[in-house]
Amino acid sequence: MPDIRIVTEVAGRVCAIPVQVGGSVADGDDVAIVEAMKMEIPVPSPAAGTIKSLLVKLDDVVAEGQAIAIVAS
Repeated sequence: MPDIRIVTEVAGRVCAIPVQVGGSVADGDDVAIVEAMKMEIPVPSPAAGTIKSLLVKLDDVVAEGQAIAIVAS
């Protein structure tokens, strides 16, 4: 199966990354938390797999629709 790009649906600041490269995620697990307008919005994985790469780091500012991680299913 092809790699899956995980994208954020909101612009904001990455305030938490509860996963690490090589770690497993289940469908719906949070890959990052983005702070936008004083709210913390989780960015879930759309499928189960292994985190292949993280494209952001803590405190990075992200745009709506920006890829934040790659999951190998």
